[in-house]
Amino acid sequence: MQAKENKAKYDIEYTKEKLERIPLDVQKEKYEEIKTAAEHAGESVNGYIKKAIDQRMEHDRGQVKTETKE
Repeated sequence: MQAKENKAKYDIEYTKEKLERIPLDVQKEKYEEIKTAAEHAGESVNGYIKKAIDQRMEHDRGQVKTETKE
């Protein structure tokens, strides 16, 4: 049991130090769309949203580089 308790304490401390929550409210219908898309991609909803954010940020960085060259 001690190992489980230590793991739980570690997880709580890690979360406090390394993670930041981003509240995201969507309409139920939109959530179902996202959930279905995530399932088809073989991902969790959380992972799917994170990947979408990463792709958008990468896209936007590319646009900034292109705009500064012109």
